[in-house]
Amino acid sequence: MRTFEYTGYTQEGQGARGLIEALDLKEAREKLARQGVLARQVNPAGQHAFRKGFRRRAAFGTEIRATLYRELGAILRAGIPLSGALALLIESPELGENRTRLAGLRDRVRDGESFAEALAAASPQVTSFEKAAIETGERAGTLETVLESMALYLEDRHRLRERFLTALIYPAVILVLSLIIGVLMLAYMLPAFQNLLAEAQLDVPLITRITMGFGRVVMVLAVLLAFLVPVGVIGCVRRMRSDPDFRVMVDRQMFRLPVAGRAYAALSGLRFARTLAILLRSGVPLLEGLRMAGRATGSPWIDTLIKQEAERVRQGGSLPDSVARVPPLSMSLPGWIRAGEASGDLAGMLENAGIRFQRQWEHMLSRLMATMEPVLIVLVGLFVLLLAVSILLPIMSLNRMLY
Repeated sequence: MRTFEYTGYTQEGQGARGLIEALDLKEAREKLARQGVLARQVNPAGQHAFRKGFRRRAAFGTEIRATLYRELGAILRAGIPLSGALALLIESPELGENRTRLAGLRDRVRDGESFAEALAAASPQVTSFEKAAIETGERAGTLETVLESMALYLEDRHRLRERFLTALIYPAVILVLSLIIGVLMLAYMLPAFQNLLAEAQLDVPLITRITMGFGRVVMVLAVLLAFLVPVGVIGCVRRMRSDPDFRVMVDRQMFRLPVAGRAYAALSGLRFARTLAILLRSGVPLLEGLRMAGRATGSPWIDTLIKQEAERVRQGGSLPDSVARVPPLSMSLPGWIRAGEASGDLAGMLENAGIRFQRQWEHMLSRLMATMEPVLIVLVGLFVLLLAVSILLPIMSLNRMLY
């Protein structure tokens, strides 16, 4: 039996859509006809989503995968087979449009494909370390444990991302409003005021002349930047995609930024430690787990260094010493790894290291945002004060001349 998704109309003329199981497309249409549904379109479940590129990218996002892993792990722990567990989840309203993709995934599992392979085929967002961990869990018979661990990891990662984006909202609003005010004042109000002063034949104060000159320079630069910045960004992005060395160089420079570089290093350490802990608990070999954890950091520089160090570990090198040679990870992570090797619980110590990195990252993020907000407010206030003084001084001179 295969699952098909359909759209059509009922005998009353109302729209209908859903899922139906049948041996083939012909039987699916016959079943729908017996149910009083005039099928307009019938496709194998999940196929329609893959034909549309924007829907393909949205397939099984982070939140959906976290929900899927958590619920599937709980059902499997209750002793229900994988195909039956997937059938139960297909009825879950929390999955929304992903129910059809999940139905296609279930069909792949029914046909003998592994859950990891079917999941990776159903969504390009499934990372390599997720796939490796799930494959290991299937082979070891601990799939439910792996899925629950993966759910916790994805939920934590989603919370970190939301926290970061939320922290950026206020500074972004202040910055946008500042730019709008600056453009309006420098492009419209100051030139009009300058014409007024010229008609009144008043001596323009020095601060007003400086502000007007600054405004003219800013407007010229704004026009140039409006053209050059998009071109530069597009060129940089294209080169980063095509030139791995350039991508590594840019990423390496990001770690040297004041405050933000330390926060980036803490975030990379958090991702590395948690990913490696999950992979080791799932039974993934250390060398393979190292390479996957390096990719999971999202840092091309760390990924390159970890690949080199993994080769040294394969040749008999020490894991803590290898990690110590990766600058963004060298501050405290090697000590946690040594403690884990000494205690025989490397995965557990990596999880503790991940917790510490998370606290460090959240502290740095809070401090960065707390510093950025007052700095932006002060800069905007000084800018508005400069404009106000530049305008008020000539107005006061005009009033003295009239009275």
